[in-house]
Amino acid sequence: MTRPPLTLLHHCSRFAVVDKPAGMIVHRSGWCDDGEPVLQWLRDQLGQHVYPVHRLDRATSGVLVFALDPEAARHLGEQFAAHTVDKRYLAVVRGWPAEQGVVDSPLIDPSSVGRDPPVPPQSAVTDFWRRGTVELPIAVGRYATARYALMEARPRSGRTHQIRRHFGHLRHPIVGDVCYGDGRHNRMWREVLGRPGLMLRAVSIRFVDIDGTPVEVTAPPQLVLPVAP
Repeated sequence: MTRPPLTLLHHCSRFAVVDKPAGMIVHRSGWCDDGEPVLQWLRDQLGQHVYPVHRLDRATSGVLVFALDPEAARHLGEQFAAHTVDKRYLAVVRGWPAEQGVVDSPLIDPSSVGRDPPVPPQSAVTDFWRRGTVELPIAVGRYATARYALMEARPRSGRTHQIRRHFGHLRHPIVGDVCYGDGRHNRMWREVLGRPGLMLRAVSIRFVDIDGTPVEVTAPPQLVLPVAP
C-alpha cells in the first residue's frame, strides 16, 4: 500500500520539519515500538538519513523537527538541552482555566518510577493563555452543561507529558487524555461530538540555525472548540 507523504512545513539543507499526524510514534523505543515511526517514513520520503532531535507523544500532532546531518543534530540538540527552543501548543481542556498563568510544578520522569535510589523530580514550567471558551448544553457527570477552553501553552522545559500533566495539575485536563484526563468527558467527545483522540497539537517552533539565522515554523491550528447550539 502506498503511503501518503508527510506534510513538510520546512525543508532546507540542515533541517526538515513535518506536520506529524496523531497516532504515529516518532521513533521506536522501550516505551513504544509498534507501528511505523515518523523517522522511517520521512527517511524513505526524502531518500536520506534523518536525525530526531526531539519528540511528540504518539497522540499529539503537529510541528516536529528532524536534523539532516550530525552537526545540525548536535546544534539543535544543544538548544533543546538549554531550553532555548520556543515551542507553542494548542489544547482543548475541561473547564475554564484562568485567562493566563504559569504552572511551576516539578515532575518525575515516568520511566524512573521505582528506581533505587529514587530519582528526584525535575523542574518543569509551563506558561499558558486562554484563547476561547464554550459551554455546551450536554450533561456530563453531575453538571447539566459542559465547559471547555481552547488554551495556548508554552513549555519552558521539556519533561515527558509536561503539558498534559500540568493541565491535569490545574484540574483542567486535556480532552482525550487517557492517562491524565477525565474519562467521562473523553467519552462524550468521542461518542456525542464524534471527535476522538487527544486534543493537543504543536503549532509552532522557533530555533536558531547553525549560521545564526532564526527559524520559525508554524502548522495549521486545526484544533477548534465545538460550537454551542
